[in-house]
Amino acid sequence: MSSMNEQIVREYFESLGFFVIQPNKYQVAARKKTADEEIDLLVCRPEGAVGELPDTMLWGSAELRTVPKALVSVRGWHTDRFSPAVLDKSPELFRFTDDDVLEKAGAFLGEGPLAKILCISDLPASKTLQAQVLETLRERGVDGVIVFRNILLELTSDIDVKNNYEKSDVLQMLRILKNYDLLTDPQMELFARRRKGSRS
Repeated sequence: MSSMNEQIVREYFESLGFFVIQPNKYQVAARKKTADEEIDLLVCRPEGAVGELPDTMLWGSAELRTVPKALVSVRGWHTDRFSPAVLDKSPELFRFTDDDVLEKAGAFLGEGPLAKILCISDLPASKTLQAQVLETLRERGVDGVIVFRNILLELTSDIDVKNNYEKSDVLQMLRILKNYDLLTDPQMELFARRRKGSRS
């Protein structure tokens, strides 16, 4: 599943104009990862520096427009929300912000500011817990957080069902689902619910 998660995130960054590097093609299970094995994806804009990193912690395509390059950690645990308790029990989540990992990332991408982005399944439903989680992540060195729901919504909105995305399994699957009305735009879904409610 980690491979699919990384493919989805890769397609997302490529759709925003980033070049994407995946330094490691193998999975480490029986031992602690080395610094270079902690890197899931490295992304950079071909035009280089764009601007200051966003002040907010929750990022989408608008915030990523100012990011020149980044180290991306992908944690698609789609059965869990990232609550404060999950963060407390999973110190390995922050390993990608360690100095030795950043040094390895810098060797790939060169000198200059490097954003540290964590892609996660979802945040807690409670706004208070959300704020607590985001603040903890900031304190541990994470610059920005992207949730998979937003990634998938943005990718789906860009899919044209008339195009054949045979070079990308992720985009082709989204296209097929959208073609058979298994994926709909959030706005359309909202209006459909209102119509159902008005009849009752």
